[in-house]
Amino acid sequence: MNAPFPGSTSFRPSHRLSSIGVSEILKISGLAAEMKREGRDVIILGAGEPDFDTPDFIKDAAERAMRAGATKYTALDGTPELKAAIRTKFKRDNGLDFAQDEITVSAGAKQVLFNAMMATINPGDEVIIPTPFWVTYADIVAIVGGTPVLVPCSEANGFRLSAEDLERAITPRTRWVMLNSPSNPSGAAYAEADYRPILDVLLAHPQVWLMVDDIYEHIVYDGFRFATPAAIEPALRNRTLTINGVSKAYAMTGWRIGYGGGPSALIRAMAVVQSQSTSCPSSVSQAAAIEALNGPQDFVHDCCRSFQERRDLVVGALNRIDGITCRVPEGAFYTFASCAGLMGKTASDGQRIESDTAFTEYLLRTAGVAVVPGSAFGLAPYFRISYATSAVELEDACRRITRAASELS
Repeated sequence: MNAPFPGSTSFRPSHRLSSIGVSEILKISGLAAEMKREGRDVIILGAGEPDFDTPDFIKDAAERAMRAGATKYTALDGTPELKAAIRTKFKRDNGLDFAQDEITVSAGAKQVLFNAMMATINPGDEVIIPTPFWVTYADIVAIVGGTPVLVPCSEANGFRLSAEDLERAITPRTRWVMLNSPSNPSGAAYAEADYRPILDVLLAHPQVWLMVDDIYEHIVYDGFRFATPAAIEPALRNRTLTINGVSKAYAMTGWRIGYGGGPSALIRAMAVVQSQSTSCPSSVSQAAAIEALNGPQDFVHDCCRSFQERRDLVVGALNRIDGITCRVPEGAFYTFASCAGLMGKTASDGQRIESDTAFTEYLLRTAGVAVVPGSAFGLAPYFRISYATSAVELEDACRRITRAASELS
């Protein structure tokens, strides 16, 4: 049996890592990148990262900050200037009015999530996570000693959590419910009417807090009206943490700035956690984020239009393949397609397609297309495509997937 951490027989990892590994997304992307280095023709559709470059006006703000000497430590959880920009953003875009001590800034939205869980979860506490879900949610809960409670959300319900399923999942140990809209991996989004029954359930359970990941807020299509729970139901405001960031909307994944708004007591506790990990976020990145939030928003709208064209290209191509069906996502830049119609088929080399993982391995091996199996996100048999790449590459990838599927018998 291979050791989980090869290279040293004396190394002993902590128990909290026993059930956690590197995400399937990173594994697949790493394998595909290695194949590319070996000269293989591989199209990687796994990364959740816009292919656009950060706009120049944001880069210019970072350069000005560096030349002005803004290269030192800042306030622990965000400069006053960035917190002011975030407050303005929340009020402008979401109708939420947060005080400065109700805002936190971290090195990416992932750290906001981690800080909140670390600050609030005790062993045995439960966190309800609708599936399909971004796998980091459950891993963070497990790392801090909590118990992820995964609630499957069917395609028939738009991959959205139902009020009935939420009610059944809540126990006396439930600490948080996590919602992500638009969703990674499904692209499903909750309109105000979709949220309302869920919020009514939460109103009846005052011990349960709500964590909302709005990172794909600005990437929505077909006139969809984005909504966020704390604005829909003010009675839940004092037990809701609303998380966002600049990574997706402004193509700033590498700048590592995420933020959240919530009750001041929670924000203070999260600051304690951050003080013992990364301390403050990057000073230069914070200056860039101020410009992103306060500056012209044309870039965001242009990117969204481009993403919608790519979405339509990929969804249309997938739905023309026998054995594959794909729901039209409301937002984000992912498709989450069912490959149920291909289960049980056999490849020319004799491999039997028994699972979505087997199908994605088959695509990578024979077609040179890297996608992520739905089982990695808690729901099978599906596969996720990130269409945050060029239309030319997406067209080529869809042709390859079509050919590979047609060669199964």
